[in-house]
Amino acid sequence: MKRFLVLVLLLSGCSSAAEAARPPVCDSWDAVQNTVDHIRDVNVSASGLSALRPYLTQLKTELNQLYVDAKAQFGTEADALRVAADQLGTSLRVAKDNPDVTNLAAVRASVGDVRTSANTLHNAMLSTC
Repeated sequence: MKRFLVLVLLLSGCSSAAEAARPPVCDSWDAVQNTVDHIRDVNVSASGLSALRPYLTQLKTELNQLYVDAKAQFGTEADALRVAADQLGTSLRVAKDNPDVTNLAAVRASVGDVRTSANTLHNAMLSTC
């Protein structure tokens, strides 16, 4: 019984140390990925463009933190994700002013670009997180 208790305590200590050693970029990535998933799941046709707005605002905040945390190691990928998110914002503004088929398709394409850029950054970070 004592050995079991010692083993449990050691294992729990290892997981705490591993969590403490986790770089901040990993937590930033988790937040961005969660928001990107929400953006992908929004049905613009049913909910309208306004359904994307809170997620885009949240994503910008999270991207700023991710950018700070990732810039040194993953600058190229972080920059690409930031550009994709900015383009999504531009596409949303254009589509809001003129919600025609072309502009709504541009929003969908921008959402796809955000997802692709996020995946590229994630793949670069795999060995770190």
